Amino acid sequence: MADILLTLDSDGCVQEVSLHSDEIPEPVVSAWVGQPIKNTLQGDFSSLIDETLRETLRGGAQKLDLIHRLADSNSNLPIQYQLVGTEQGLILAAGTDLRPIAGLRQQLVNAQQALEQDYWRLRQVETRYRRLFDMVGDAVLVVDAASFRVLESNPRANELLGEGEKGIVGKAFPMGFAQSSLQAIQSLINESRTLGRGQLHNVALDDSDTRVDVVASFLRQAGEERYLIRIGTRDSAAALRSDASTLFLQEVVRNAPDAILLTDQEGRITAANYSFLELAQAVGEEQVLGHSADRWLGRSTVDLSVLLSNLRDKSVVRLFSSTLIPRAGSPAQVEISACRLDEPEGPAFALFIRDVERRIAREHPVASKLPSSIEQVTQRVGRVPLKELVRESTDIIEALCIETALEVTQDNRASAAELLGLSRQSLYAKLRRFNIGGSDPGEAAAE
Repeated sequence: MADILLTLDSDGCVQEVSLHSDEIPEPVVSAWVGQPIKNTLQGDFSSLIDETLRETLRGGAQKLDLIHRLADSNSNLPIQYQLVGTEQGLILAAGTDLRPIAGLRQQLVNAQQALEQDYWRLRQVETRYRRLFDMVGDAVLVVDAASFRVLESNPRANELLGEGEKGIVGKAFPMGFAQSSLQAIQSLINESRTLGRGQLHNVALDDSDTRVDVVASFLRQAGEERYLIRIGTRDSAAALRSDASTLFLQEVVRNAPDAILLTDQEGRITAANYSFLELAQAVGEEQVLGHSADRWLGRSTVDLSVLLSNLRDKSVVRLFSSTLIPRAGSPAQVEISACRLDEPEGPAFALFIRDVERRIAREHPVASKLPSSIEQVTQRVGRVPLKELVRESTDIIEALCIETALEVTQDNRASAAELLGLSRQSLYAKLRRFNIGGSDPGEAAAE
């Protein structure tokens, strides 16, 4: 049951050592034999040991905690002894190694200190949050998504939406708005749950004289769903005109017929308008936010890398040809114009994406039709594989050579075949293939 067993005489000298633990160094404890146990200890335990030995010899079992020196290292060996006397006047000391217990105690102390530090850190964060929550000029509310009850509100929210000095915590949202605005507020909440964020402008309160802007965000955390509602008032006509122009521009971007993306300097999407969501076949903005734009743009990551590299150097890129690959369906050919936005937190990029699939279809009504020039072939780089581009280039050169030979020989096909080093049958086959001169298969036999 013990890690170590010592046999002591009445003076406290070690007569015998029996070791039952692999964690205690045997050479060290073996050297204790013949020495007073006091000489093996760290610190002065003389009076405590003498008194404990006397009590043990009188017939009472005693408990004694001692700390031994380990000569072969800088560490100590704490042991708890149970002492009992024998009829021969000896004392048996059964000891338990306290190092594992001390380690657990130290871990417990460390855990308690870490918890206390985390607790005070959270208290400080909560204090800063509460002070900011109370100081902000806009009304801010936290609403439970299941019951629509207000969980938290700042003084400004109580002032705008409350009745006198009564708070609005615990009341059902929306409250304090004009009856004509309630349906719009409910639609805003539904939009924020679907898209993650929504906003309304120029909403009337109960007094009908105060107009506010309402922004709603949907939050999900630790299995709980919340709405964060921010209500800002319009204090002056100048602020109203400024806000109106800014909001007008935001609405133009959001509802623009061309797709618009805002990305960070690594190409991760931070905002997208409705047209891009439609092209990418995404249900909501949350499906694209935070993802790299090359997930939808380009046949590989090369297109986006080249585009962003040019933006870093030139600030503006126009008519960059690429491909947009939706979640389902066939890829679409697009043209991208982009600009760099130098923001305080780092550069961002705005991408304006136009679907040119119909324009390309009009220029090339038949997919298998041969391009009319090398320029058309080079414009298709990135849209078709290199192997197909090489084949098309070869066909263009071959067709041009045949047309030149016919022109030199004044449309004498026998002479043209001789000039090209072809048989007449091969020439007529190529004429039919490239649809040159309206060749007729019977003409070969006639000539």
